[in-house]
This record gives sequence, C-alpha cells and structure tokens, in this order.
Amino acid sequence: MSNKIPRLLWLAALFVLAVVVVACAPAEPTKAPTVAKKIVIGFTASQTGKLNVESKKQIQGLELWKDHVVKAGGIKLKDGTVLTPEFKFYDDESSTDRVQALYTKLINDDKVDFLISPYSSGSAKAAAVVSEQYGKIMITAGAADDATMEQGFKNTYQTYTPASRYLTGAIDLLAKFDPAAKKIAIVHEKDSFSTSVAKAADPYAKSKGYNVVLLEGYDSGTTDFAPFINKIIAAAPDAIIGGGHFADGTTFAKQLYEKKVTAKVVALLVAPPEPKFTEIGDAAQNIVGPSQWEPLATFSEDAAKKAGFAWYGLSAADFTKDYKAKYNEEPSYHSAGGYVAALILQKAIEDAGSTKPDQVRAALDKMDLLTFYGRVKFSTEAKTHGKQVAHDMVYMQWQKDASGKLVKQMVWPLEAKTADWQPRK
Repeated sequence: MSNKIPRLLWLAALFVLAVVVVACAPAEPTKAPTVAKKIVIGFTASQTGKLNVESKKQIQGLELWKDHVVKAGGIKLKDGTVLTPEFKFYDDESSTDRVQALYTKLINDDKVDFLISPYSSGSAKAAAVVSEQYGKIMITAGAADDATMEQGFKNTYQTYTPASRYLTGAIDLLAKFDPAAKKIAIVHEKDSFSTSVAKAADPYAKSKGYNVVLLEGYDSGTTDFAPFINKIIAAAPDAIIGGGHFADGTTFAKQLYEKKVTAKVVALLVAPPEPKFTEIGDAAQNIVGPSQWEPLATFSEDAAKKAGFAWYGLSAADFTKDYKAKYNEEPSYHSAGGYVAALILQKAIEDAGSTKPDQVRAALDKMDLLTFYGRVKFSTEAKTHGKQVAHDMVYMQWQKDASGKLVKQMVWPLEAKTADWQPRK
C-alpha cells in the first residue's frame, strides 16, 4: 500500500498540472465571421449616340473587372465582410442633358453605393455636379478635361491623364524626329475636352519655337472637313494635331488622306488607338494617337518595386488575355480606363476596410500606386482635389508590317517604343 499511495499522488499531480497548462494556454485566435454584402456601383453609359464606340469599350472594361472580383470571391475586408459588386446603369444616349437626371435617379431611387462617371468630359462634369451635391464618391473614366477637376470637388477622382498633357508629347515627338519642322496646325472639336487639349497645346507649341499657323474649332457632329482642310493646305503645316472623338477623328483622317494633305505628322485625339480606326484602310497609316494605355505597355510588379511604388492588381498581359477571351477583340485604352476605375475603387475600399465614404475618401487621398494601367495618384490641393497627377500618356502609330497589314506600334516616349516613328507620305 505504501508504494501505491505516492504513485497515486504523483498521477494526481500530473493531472492537475495538465489542467493548469491547458487553462493557461493562449486561446486560438477567433476568426471574424464572414458577412456577405452587396455593393452597388452606378453609372450611365452611351449605349446609343455619337459616343457609343468609346463608351461600349469602357463598359466592357467594367464588366471584366466585375467578373474577376466575383471569380475571386468578392471584395474581402479585414473584418470578414465580403462585398459582391453589382452594376446599375442607364443609357445616357450620349447626351449631357440626360446625365444629371439619371445620376440623381441612381442615388435617390436606386440607392447606389458608389459611382463611376459616364464617358466624355462633358458628361462626367454633369455627373460630378450631382455626386458632389449628394456626397457620393465618383471615379471618373473617360474624362480628361482639366476644368472638371478644378472646381474644388471633394468626392470626384480622375483616372485619366488631364487634357492639358494629351498632345504635348506629340509636339515633343515632332521636335525629336523632324528638327526642321516649323509650322503646326491645330484643328479641334468644340467640346470641353478637345478645346482644353487645344488650348494647352497652343502655348506649349509656341514655347518650343513653333509657329501655330491655324488654331480653329469645328462643331460636334461635323462630317465635312473640306473648309478646314483647304485652310490647312494653304498654311502648309509640318504637323496637324487636334481632333475630338472617334467619329469625327476617323472622318477627318480619311478626308486628309483623300485630299492628299502631306503633313509629316498627324496626331489625333481618341480615334487612332481604337482598333476600329483601321477600317479606313490606308488613311490610318502613320497616324499618331495619344493613349492613356496600350496592350504593349510594360508596367509590371518588378518595375513598381524598382521605382519604389506599391503594385496592385493584374498584369497588362493578363488583362489583355482575359479581355480578348471575353470579347474576342483587343482592348483599347477606353477598356483599360473602365477596368482601372473600378480597380481603384476596390483598392480604396480594401485599404479603408469599409464602404463608409469618409474612410474610402481618405484612402483615395493617400493612394499612390502602379497598376497595369500605369501610376495613379490624386491631387489633395483644395482647388484641384481628385485631379490625376501621376499618370502619363503614351503615343501609338499605325504602321504596315512586312505583309502590308496595319499594326499598332508604340513610338513615344522612347523608353516605351516598340518601333521607330514613321513620317506620313
């Protein structure tokens, strides 16, 4: 018996010790319960009217973003909330007169959480008036007009390079490749965006020593450019820059070719980067277009690390591959602009850990990152709050390959080029 008692005491002590160890062990961290919520993003889209080509591409970019988010299981917040995005949008018929009423409806009737702008600077400006009135955050896509972003807005954030920097690169390109050039003609659509581009290009060209021999606007919807082309021929410029949107830019380029205008450089807004531009055949050859983004762009996570920027989202190659798979066509910069507008909103919500406007707004104000689309950073100055300050344009040109097929090449800046610039003949 005497041997059994100590043994029993020893076993009891071990039991007590085990209980104490278990009781004192750190508790397993409790995972936040998953809470599924819907997030509704509202916008208008020009499904009809003169802006339908560009607007369609913007919508397709937005839809691809939504596909990617849904496939990834939603937008995931640190507190366990998972947000599933839904879109609510209406056809604005390419009319700014419809935009304000429709954005008011999106906010008051449809109760959307966030907004994406319609395509075009004029429409985006009309939408911004409403978003500011109701304190709704809106990311602009397809809107580059400087004036829109110089109103002291607090809730509007711009993804595009501002219009004032749209064609300055084309003038730099001319100076680099044709030092003998002296004269430039600027012919532009009379809308807000195109006028802003022209007003910025004029003094920039003069500051570089060029003689601006023509600076004239044309009405939206113009289809006969003969009066302008006659003035261009008389002025004999070395370069023609300007344009407006897809329909007028395409027609202008075609009529320049038909009239055998010999300017070595023709750089037009919006139209040239669109793959549909090549439907005008030889008239598209060697036309230069400023672009917010191109599939040939080489922004990467490695480049971000080397430059000291945060990287977010997918690669340009993956975006292009998935876009082609979904739509059976190459994405344009309008497509990328739609995608990145939603991507920026997603990143801000994730950084904020919330959908509360004040917290999302604070995250947007702090944002400085590189995406497949390029660098994104917003002004926090009172007058220009939300204006894009970091994204730069690239310049493409339609050139013929060995088989005679028109192919897109990057020609400026030099660090982004895939081929040397070619003069028009």
